[in-house]
Amino acid sequence: MKTYLIAACLLLSAVAWAQPSKVTVTQTASGYMLMRNGKPYFIKGAGGTNYMERLARYGGNSLRTWDTRNGGEILEKAQSLGLTVTMGLNVARERHGFNYDDTAAVRKQLETLRAEVRKYRNYPALLIWGIGNELNLEYKNPKVWDAVNDIAKMIHQEDPDHPATTMLAGVNPEVMKEIIARCPDIDLLSVQVYGGLAKVPDEIKATHWTKAYMVTEWGPTGHWESLQTPWKASIEETSSQKAMVYKSRYEASIAKDKNCLGSYVFLWGQKQERTPTWYGLFTEAGEENEVVDVMQYLWTGKYPANRAPHLSTLMLDGKQSSDFIYLQPGKSYALNYNVTDANGDTLTPRWELLPESTDLKNGGDRESRPQAIVGSVKISKPGEATLKAPNQAGAYRIFLYISDGKNKVATGNIPFYVK
Repeated sequence: MKTYLIAACLLLSAVAWAQPSKVTVTQTASGYMLMRNGKPYFIKGAGGTNYMERLARYGGNSLRTWDTRNGGEILEKAQSLGLTVTMGLNVARERHGFNYDDTAAVRKQLETLRAEVRKYRNYPALLIWGIGNELNLEYKNPKVWDAVNDIAKMIHQEDPDHPATTMLAGVNPEVMKEIIARCPDIDLLSVQVYGGLAKVPDEIKATHWTKAYMVTEWGPTGHWESLQTPWKASIEETSSQKAMVYKSRYEASIAKDKNCLGSYVFLWGQKQERTPTWYGLFTEAGEENEVVDVMQYLWTGKYPANRAPHLSTLMLDGKQSSDFIYLQPGKSYALNYNVTDANGDTLTPRWELLPESTDLKNGGDRESRPQAIVGSVKISKPGEATLKAPNQAGAYRIFLYISDGKNKVATGNIPFYVK
């Protein structure tokens, strides 16, 4: 009898595991709410599939993908960690050469996505379907929104238990008019905003969008929004400056707007986009910067016991990035920084000199990392080093990484020009 009871329990557990979730967007007296299996669900999410265990451990509850590659593996791992997934459907962008006047190609894309929806709709970790990514970026043909709406209709036919959305770059009033007119079947809107995040609630309200929304990408001040040098290099915030703006912008918008169902911070991983440190919350070695501490606070109300180092100043030749620094070939210049650590950990600096990136793309397309120039920096004592400027004229950027020896790091960089 005991054996039969154990077998029955295991069978019931397997059945429970296999049950798909039911997710709805519900209007309330004060705004909107996402309901998952009958319970309110506010999205505390991150973009990407790296470090999923850390996401769960730090208080996150969801992750976002841009397509369905390795979809089953990701959904199963998310389920095992108690996470959900906004699953991206890869919809062709006009700027990549897709023609939305080609009805046969549009139909083929729809049927390809139908197969993907059927493949993943019953995974219990599935939360929301994301139709495309920033399809409004450099687009001209409004028929793309007809295609988006047809995909949303298809999702409702194939999977009525999970909402459909589409991800927009920014809150553009003219794009919003097209969305409102042509996409009545999407269940909620998704916007991707960086420096202007605090303004999003008012901007969406001004477009007369009457449904819920979520923020599927947000983060530091974007490279297109930042101060630029005369040689067109964007000035990046330090990891500590980023931590401050992440917190203030989140609290001014996502945390308090009753029409917002939550968000996915960008990027829960590392990537080269203008620089190797601009958007990722981790280094290539997996070290966590101060923004990760802030996200844990925003998700749980508590900071971690071990905090990342705090970089307050970084200077080259006695100047800051905003001073637009020019150096002479082969000459040596002082590097100075001030850093503190709340835990009193021993801090170790490392420097990296890179040519300014020239492989520049839009919309998050893959960029190649510049090759480091070795042997250019000599460390003299804590907070001080010397940079020997390259002999070849051109644009460069000096990077500082300060590690606490416990997988936490502060980062900063200064662009300069040799002439």
